[in-house]
Amino acid sequence: METILQTPAPVAVRTPSRATTLGYWAVTALFCLQMTFTAYAQLRLPQVAEAFAHLGFPAYFRVELSLAKLLGVALLLAPVPARLKEWAYAGFAVDVASAVVAHVAVGDGPEAWGWAAGTGVLWALSYVLWRLRTGLVSA
Repeated sequence: METILQTPAPVAVRTPSRATTLGYWAVTALFCLQMTFTAYAQLRLPQVAEAFAHLGFPAYFRVELSLAKLLGVALLLAPVPARLKEWAYAGFAVDVASAVVAHVAVGDGPEAWGWAAGTGVLWALSYVLWRLRTGLVSA
């Protein structure tokens, strides 16, 4: 019995524009700086520890969250497979959304959750530009 396998049609590889690449790295650098700073603050600044207690989180969660943020930053900046970057972006999405929800849930105003929302905008821009840059989505 003979089977005939069809060869897939060649796919055109799109090279990202210079503007897309520069925009991606600029936004991603800002996002990673923000995440690195918040990881540091969660580990070292007493007022951040008080904020976590105000939100009802246990003390160990700050350490766990900080280490996850630092791992995520490393994955975004390192040349790793796309699947790992997707997981890092997913983790950051949960982190940023959870920060906004936690602050709103305890009745905090925009002065408390505004930074998380702004970081969410950086996250979204970085993610969309990464997808455009890698050709995972077309412009």
